[in-house]
Amino acid sequence: MAGVARFVASSLAPAAQRFAPTAAGGVLRQILEIAIDGYQRFPGAERIADTKLERCDGDVADAIEAVIDQHIRLAGVQGFVTSIGGLVTLPIALPANLTGLAVVQCRMVAAIAHLRGYDLDDPRVRTAVITCLLGEDGVTARLRKSSLVSSPLAIATAPVFDPELDRQISGEVVAELIGRISGKRMAVTFTRRIPLLGGAVGAGVDGWTTYRVGQFADKSLVRRIRRPIEQ
Repeated sequence: MAGVARFVASSLAPAAQRFAPTAAGGVLRQILEIAIDGYQRFPGAERIADTKLERCDGDVADAIEAVIDQHIRLAGVQGFVTSIGGLVTLPIALPANLTGLAVVQCRMVAAIAHLRGYDLDDPRVRTAVITCLLGEDGVTARLRKSSLVSSPLAIATAPVFDPELDRQISGEVVAELIGRISGKRMAVTFTRRIPLLGGAVGAGVDGWTTYRVGQFADKSLVRRIRRPIEQ
């Protein structure tokens, strides 16, 4: 894990400078594909959601809680990036911890959306999944500043898919994720001289942010009747 930490530390600044909205959109498309479709031994969102629903005897609320709990634990496990098969070989220039955490949180939100009856093949829903990664505070702040014009629910149920909004949100989400990793790195730096504490802080931060994202997605993506995309 020390190697990953050094990689994160050395990559944050140049990564923040490199990501234009177009590049950010490409990165998040790859992350979403892994989160929704799965990769090697990393099951996709629908499989995870259906497994939890079966184990919870068809109770959607219990299944969502189980999905969130699983992903909190996964986010807190140091070195989880290496368990996602060839994820680190993807041609995306993000720090490994940021990429892995984004995959975990995307899969969690997508699984919640699937349990609530949303079609994960719908591009509007995929944009809404990405938006949820901003968390409640991030979405609220951006709505107030008008840098975001719609809530995740409004995006998922909009009459048409808006590619420009999708690109805008991609840029906002990548900036938010980089900011979170930077903040976590600062916290770990303050505790690095105490054995094991730095790793515990890092794991705790990842677990906490994943919990907050999961709770926001649970509250935001209420069950709705699906509407077809207007051509």
